Amino acid sequence: MSRATPAQHVAQTGFTVHTRGRGFSEISDKVGEIVSASGVQTGIAQVFTAHTSCSLLISENADPAVRADLERWLTRAVPDGDSIFQHDAEGPDDMPAHVRSILTGVSLTVPVHGGKLQLGTWQGLYLWEHRIDPHQRKVTVTVLGH
Repeated sequence: MSRATPAQHVAQTGFTVHTRGRGFSEISDKVGEIVSASGVQTGIAQVFTAHTSCSLLISENADPAVRADLERWLTRAVPDGDSIFQHDAEGPDDMPAHVRSILTGVSLTVPVHGGKLQLGTWQGLYLWEHRIDPHQRKVTVTVLGH
């Protein structure tokens, strides 16, 4: 006997984040709105940025010191203007921004339940700009489920 399964639903929406330069922009509310509008009750939200010098992450959202500590740690690990980098076409933060993006990632997958992102109490979604100057970053959210 075959069992009927609910039809899969897919919704995809993009938005732009205007960064202030190096640092974090919280995108939890915007992604949450997209998930809610998708009509998906149970599934996943996949969040992607099509850039090579920023990244996406889930981080603690209650204490801004956490993000400041992350920035200091990554600055120490991948300093601007390091002489090991050959690629500097757009300045001393060019290659370090690429390395930072590779280390931290450009996509996230978050469970959806009850039409909402299933983030922990102290979790938030962030776009992490790795360039010194402000940029406009595109983010695509794909919601898949029932």
